[in-house]
Amino acid sequence: MTTPQAALFAILLGALLLQALVPSRRVLVVTGGAALACLASTLLGVATTQRLLAEVPWDVLVILVTLGLLSQLFAATRVFDQLAVAATRLSGADPFRVLVVFSVAMFVVSSIVNNLTALVLVLPVLHALLKLMGTRQRYVSWLLGLVLVACNLGGAATPIGDFPAILLLGRGSMTFGDYLVRAAPATLCALAALLLVVRFAVRPAAGVPRDPVSARLTRASMAALHRRVRVDRRLLVPSAAALAAMVAAWLFLPAELGVGPELVCWLGAGAALIMARRLGERLARTGLDIEAVLFLLSLFVMVAAVRRTGLFEEVSRSLERLPIAPSLQLVVFLVLAGLLTGVFSAGPSMAALLEVAESLAARLPGHAVYVGLALSVCAGSSLFLTAATSGPLAQALTERANLRDVDGRPIRFGFFDFLPAGLLSFSIIQAVAIAYALLALWAAR
Repeated sequence: MTTPQAALFAILLGALLLQALVPSRRVLVVTGGAALACLASTLLGVATTQRLLAEVPWDVLVILVTLGLLSQLFAATRVFDQLAVAATRLSGADPFRVLVVFSVAMFVVSSIVNNLTALVLVLPVLHALLKLMGTRQRYVSWLLGLVLVACNLGGAATPIGDFPAILLLGRGSMTFGDYLVRAAPATLCALAALLLVVRFAVRPAAGVPRDPVSARLTRASMAALHRRVRVDRRLLVPSAAALAAMVAAWLFLPAELGVGPELVCWLGAGAALIMARRLGERLARTGLDIEAVLFLLSLFVMVAAVRRTGLFEEVSRSLERLPIAPSLQLVVFLVLAGLLTGVFSAGPSMAALLEVAESLAARLPGHAVYVGLALSVCAGSSLFLTAATSGPLAQALTERANLRDVDGRPIRFGFFDFLPAGLLSFSIIQAVAIAYALLALWAAR
């Protein structure tokens, strides 16, 4: 390893480790790391700051920002609040049905809006339901754990659900339709397998009180609490129309036109904000997720500096030189991707690993590499409570809810409470990622 490679990799690795250890300072840590990477890159003769900034995938940031604004418009319509209330009615206050229905609901919501928005909308309704049901610590830990994992799977199911898939779409690694038809069935299989194992092996609902009279009272209380929740159709119709037009453009616009996914997002979200009138103007002024933009911009700068040293190419060549079949090389890469994501979280891992994935995709079917990588990153982000940004938010919201079990003891949802669900979810989703990649390689022969 050369001096520039060692120095810039140390800055990248140090920033990623520190932001994982101190998530409350993650933006300052990563922006500081990016500044150091620019300084070191300039002094070591790797690249100037201007060159590094020129290599930032600005189209990905445009997609991220515009989809975030569109998510806020959907949140303002209250349609997902209604979905949460409908999920409550459908579950019938039965413990295992609550687990299944809310997991599926979070999968659906997270495939359209980002995970943080989905949790903010749905989790308070679930907390209110748990207070009325009467529950146990073990059940709540598994229920909230599976809800978080369902968020991750829903985000990986579509190209607009979460950052790793958005990065694939923005960089042109896969088209919208190609990713959707391959990733959505795989993530659904992973969710179904997880729920089946939980139902027949884990059985978290065992020991939770089940009383038909209490269940009826719970359903009636939830209906009364949310009786005044109404969907704002004046916002929903233009927002849904804009999203439908964007999906149609992603699916059917010929590539020869040069209208990329970032321009489709820009035009679609802009039209939705204009039709929302005053709310649209307010969101355009104050609704930008500056934290996410700064974090990812800084991350892209550090990754660009390391890429300039040729380190990623050397890692790819080392992987190629492993004395095993190409299919097993891909399996090794996917397992490492899942484990690294568990430590560093999805955004940093995907940004760095995609550089190696592109080298593998030059020798193997691209969809096997890219969808397998997206699923592995999803597995890693489900391993620990801190591996996804939605984890700490779920912990904070649960602490504020002041939940108690049937004996009056406070219910927690921390790192170790989530860990059993995280380990099981990681194992199942990682297995699905490997199975998908191997089947795709076999079908391509």
